[in-house]
Amino acid sequence: MLLRQLFDPETSTYTYLIADMSAKEAALVDPVLEQVERDAKLIDELGLTLKYCLETHIHADHVTGTGELRKLKGCQGVLPENAKVDCADCFIKDGEVLKVGKIEIKAISTLGHTDCHMAYLVNNDSLLTGDALLIRGCGRTDFQSGDAGTLYDHITQKLFTLSDDTLVYPGHDYRGQTVSTIGEEKQFNPRFVGHNRDSFIELMSNLNLPNPKKIAEAVPANQGCGKVAATV
Repeated sequence: MLLRQLFDPETSTYTYLIADMSAKEAALVDPVLEQVERDAKLIDELGLTLKYCLETHIHADHVTGTGELRKLKGCQGVLPENAKVDCADCFIKDGEVLKVGKIEIKAISTLGHTDCHMAYLVNNDSLLTGDALLIRGCGRTDFQSGDAGTLYDHITQKLFTLSDDTLVYPGHDYRGQTVSTIGEEKQFNPRFVGHNRDSFIELMSNLNLPNPKKIAEAVPANQGCGKVAATV
């Protein structure tokens, strides 16, 4: 299995290329519009057929590259169930498994950062957590129908119950960190260590973070799978 982590420096977004090198099939998770040329070039260089573009959720900080990659590569755009979009080729449900060659990608509902969010467990040992669980952090819950209590429940009851040696690959990192483990995050993540559900909700309600710079553009564009509205 190939699992390649790709980075967009403007938005600190990680895109993941998952590929079965024997079957020459691939999936991209959370592609970024400005990096479509990079991603398509890598896929071509490796001789891969892009089968899926998977979204963890409707992003507020970058515009997805799914729409453009679908045009270029003929892949399917896959979004979490309940995502408020009408351009997806299909929606994935909690517990559903997609296959890329012999690789199994299992969707795990991780609501709370937004009201439609999936983490993806690849071959039972690598977890792409999107914006739900970050390295020594977690996604914010103060917009896009976020809910701190729901996020706490889903992370502690669904993600923290996975094997401690499960690798954690986040959707973003702002400090140069690339990978962690479930065991590390249970032991060292300050958003959860020493907190119960009530204190976590209080913590999250007092972060006072500024809105993402691209939120006004990104959310409506991503509801159209990356179609940016024309400006007059």
